[in-house]
Amino acid sequence: MSTGPDGALESGRLRPPGLGLLLAEARGLFELNASLLLSPLLMRAPRGDGHPVLALPGFLASDLSMAPMRHYLSELGYEAHAWRMGRNLGGLGRMRDSLRTRLSEIHGASGRKVSLVGWSLGGVYARDLALWAPDKIRYVITLGSPFANDVRATNATRLYESLSGERVEDFVKAREAIAGDLPVPTTSIYSRADGMVNWRTCLLRPSARAENIEVHLASHIGLGVNPAALWAVADRLAQPEGEFRPFDRAGPFAIAYAPPEQAVSA
Repeated sequence: MSTGPDGALESGRLRPPGLGLLLAEARGLFELNASLLLSPLLMRAPRGDGHPVLALPGFLASDLSMAPMRHYLSELGYEAHAWRMGRNLGGLGRMRDSLRTRLSEIHGASGRKVSLVGWSLGGVYARDLALWAPDKIRYVITLGSPFANDVRATNATRLYESLSGERVEDFVKAREAIAGDLPVPTTSIYSRADGMVNWRTCLLRPSARAENIEVHLASHIGLGVNPAALWAVADRLAQPEGEFRPFDRAGPFAIAYAPPEQAVSA
């Protein structure tokens, strides 16, 4: 069967990123180094108001993978929290109770709504939490998270199913809800150069409080440490509670972002 651009099949299904993009994921180390070199510039991002932010790691990752993100947000004035559940071996149904308990702990201790930043599978969890407790959540940001369209179009689907004991087709109604509009403001940050997930699976439906932000040339494993992605996360979290304005791409990393109309085209 023939394929179209960006991994789209003529049947309407999607395919995972090709081998070239997958091998190019090694550039994630350079994205981390770039953030370290550009840290003085990154610290010019809008300051936080001290509200709690829970960072959720991707599949097979642990809190260590989100440490740079948490450190950055802490330096900007947020109360950054780890998920404290060890390595993320997947399982939407299996992890639900623990995630809800963790969210409730942070919300109860701070007395404030919690923002969620989820990388890859962590972003799927974040969207599920927002559907469960919108009264406890202030904002949801996903990074390279495959929650929409044909979510099997990743290079980790078979391993996810093997380790989690869940099939992607399980929880159909829940996955349909996760892919839909959320009751809280949300941003999806993604890259067409993602070597793990087809970028089309990361697209949410833009609305008055939901947007997509494409970061040029970012890798999947580098999205959580990419300087342009970090800046976008900080800018989004700095919005006053209950307010939403479109992301301003004219900042110091302007060259790294696709125009809004390109970012939402599929």
